[in-house]
Amino acid sequence: MSAKAILLIEDNPSDVALTERALKRNNISNTLVVAQDGQEGLDYLFGAGPYAGRDVATLPVLILLDLKLPKVDGLDVLRQIRADARTRRVPVVILTSSREEQDIAAGYDLGVNSYIRKPVDFAQFSETVRQLGLYWLVLNEAP
Repeated sequence: MSAKAILLIEDNPSDVALTERALKRNNISNTLVVAQDGQEGLDYLFGAGPYAGRDVATLPVLILLDLKLPKVDGLDVLRQIRADARTRRVPVVILTSSREEQDIAAGYDLGVNSYIRKPVDFAQFSETVRQLGLYWLVLNEAP
């Protein structure tokens, strides 16, 4: 059986590339599915739009979610994930550059599993991704 996918919902190509490099550097072999805006992320999860016909029973093992997204913002994406019985238990980690207290509070109010501010430095970012992988992909017991 192949490793389950990680869904990265991120509109910044530089942050996507950094995430890919950090996963590879830390030997995290899960497939990385990238959605470039909030609507594409929701389409992937619920098998709509360009993902119509995708087996929606195959959920990602982890969702890495940016907040500042085009089309549907990250908090609205999180709201829709938590509102649907099929996806409400999928671990969601907000990985964002926002330090705004209201974003942190809103994320936890909507049921995010973790809120992490993106480090600017690649070495720190890589270490953050390593720790995320260790915790969410190895140590955490999924429902």
